[in-house]
Amino acid sequence: MIVTFQRARTEEQREIRRRAILDAASAMLDEMPVAAVTLNELSRRVGLAKPNVLRYFESREAVLLELLDRYLQEWLTDLAGELTDGVDDDLPMTERATAVAEVLSRSLAARVVLCDLFGAQVGVLEHNVSVEVALRYKRASMGHLATMTALIHEHLPELGENAALFNLQTMVMAGALSAYSTPPPSLEAAYRAAPELARFHMELRDSLKLALTATLLGVLPRR
Repeated sequence: MIVTFQRARTEEQREIRRRAILDAASAMLDEMPVAAVTLNELSRRVGLAKPNVLRYFESREAVLLELLDRYLQEWLTDLAGELTDGVDDDLPMTERATAVAEVLSRSLAARVVLCDLFGAQVGVLEHNVSVEVALRYKRASMGHLATMTALIHEHLPELGENAALFNLQTMVMAGALSAYSTPPPSLEAAYRAAPELARFHMELRDSLKLALTATLLGVLPRR
């Protein structure tokens, strides 16, 4: 859907335009990987010339960073209930750790776009942005990390100070493994032609669960 705008004259109109740009970018991410999102196509879809889009966001990367912040906040809101429903706090520590890994892997596997953005964050999204944008994003990320750490601590208090590091590693692993779970068309064709190569195509949920379980059991205190 392509929308067109008249010139924004009030702060409310400018905010409406910002949201429209973000919504258009979000719709693009439902159709294509992060790497395929271009400023030209975003401008076309939102009905603005590229210089006008740049009045609201200084770069394509700035748009995607703001979307990552939005998706991360939405995920953490949902994750609180998912952990409560999926983890029995009366279980022994190792069983709770396995349950936490199961909830995290299932929850993240259902949010492929979020994982794709995690994967692109350091190598792509944090480039071509100003210090101001970088600071704003990183400060918001610190708040999200604190929220996630509190959620994990609630069910695995034994993690102690390792909880924050585990959460950072969870996001890194989700981003890395998502690239293997969504191969490009040429690789998908290669896997069909040579099934013995299909082991390189990793299912996100299963591979993430294995990685998170191993990480948790590795950092929890020995008894």
